[in-house]
Amino acid sequence: MTGAAIKLPIKTEATPVTQPTNRGGLLMQARDVMVSPVITATRSATVRDVARTMIEKRISALPVVDGAGKVVGIVTEGDLIHRAEAGTERHDTWWVRFLAGEASIAADYAKSHARRIEDVMTTKVVTATPELPLHEIATLLEEHGVKRVPIINKAGELVGIVSRANLIQVVASARPKLDLHLPDSTIRQKLLDELKKQSWAQPHNLNVIVTNGTVDFWGVVDSDKERKALRVAAENIPGVVTVNDHLLVGPILAY
Repeated sequence: MTGAAIKLPIKTEATPVTQPTNRGGLLMQARDVMVSPVITATRSATVRDVARTMIEKRISALPVVDGAGKVVGIVTEGDLIHRAEAGTERHDTWWVRFLAGEASIAADYAKSHARRIEDVMTTKVVTATPELPLHEIATLLEEHGVKRVPIINKAGELVGIVSRANLIQVVASARPKLDLHLPDSTIRQKLLDELKKQSWAQPHNLNVIVTNGTVDFWGVVDSDKERKALRVAAENIPGVVTVNDHLLVGPILAY
């Protein structure tokens, strides 16, 4: 291909805003952790320029946008692994070629030899809105097997991107709940209220005693996993100092 090199419309990538504490007690949303503005590429950008941008900006993916700034695709490191320049294009055996079919082989050839990013990018892009809760973002990443989701506003404009790394940053930025020196009766009630919300918990088979911030569990549970979950629930209640487990694992007997 001849002519001047095509330059990418590079934007400055801001530091992700990771706020582990909810604003106003609300669930954290995509807008609370997304990176914005986003480094993007155009359809006509060259594969070489996109690869250079990934290295220079230390990012692993770029959304591809059209002239109106709407997302039309995304290109990731995975899309650039099998390339002719690196000698890493696929060399399938005859039986793989037989099973895959000529159309699939042609698609692999185009992707490994293409010069324009529009011939390499993934066009089916999983996106989310700024208001989507983080637990739903995590579900999207898991169900679709992707590592990041572009964030699109109501006008269809790209306003940010959330990656697996951003969710991990929330975990790393979390602060322990303050010990408010709550009365034992308050700690106990808060713990019981939490357990009532959990389908796996069986409060009628448990006795919870709190003394000077120490929680003692008595009773019978179905499994060690349930026992572990009870301990974790107690440790997350403000004011709890230690947790003592006197639980038995086994069938529940009538009383």
